[in-house]
Amino acid sequence: MGLCFSKVPADEDEPENHPQFAGGNVTLITTKNAWDQKLSEAKTQGKVVIANFSATWCGPCKSIASYYIELSEKYPSLMFLTIDVDELTDFSTQMDVKATPTFFFFRDGKQIDKLVGANKPELQKKITTMVDSQAPTAHK
Repeated sequence: MGLCFSKVPADEDEPENHPQFAGGNVTLITTKNAWDQKLSEAKTQGKVVIANFSATWCGPCKSIASYYIELSEKYPSLMFLTIDVDELTDFSTQMDVKATPTFFFFRDGKQIDKLVGANKPELQKKITTMVDSQAPTAHK
């Protein structure tokens, strides 16, 4: 399982690095206000939110980014967000992100689960659990 704990020297603040983290149904969150809006929107729509706290310099983050985008397309009933820990440093600290990537799962604005590391099988398992718990009476 891959984890990044510290930042590589800060020459890489290139905005073109971001497209690898957003795509499909993934929304890149760049402000605390955008985060609050998306969480509120998800609550109104009854959607579970998966928030990926990543960094452009983090190898494991890059390696799981395309898989995360695939999952966002496979599970449109969930809301997929990506937060760059370097753009929202204070917020990432507030969320107690100690390593990247860290995935948080929210329902009704409250954290219900967390996964640290680029562990594809475990991420898939947690997402499947969220989907199953989201619609107990509806079967796909």
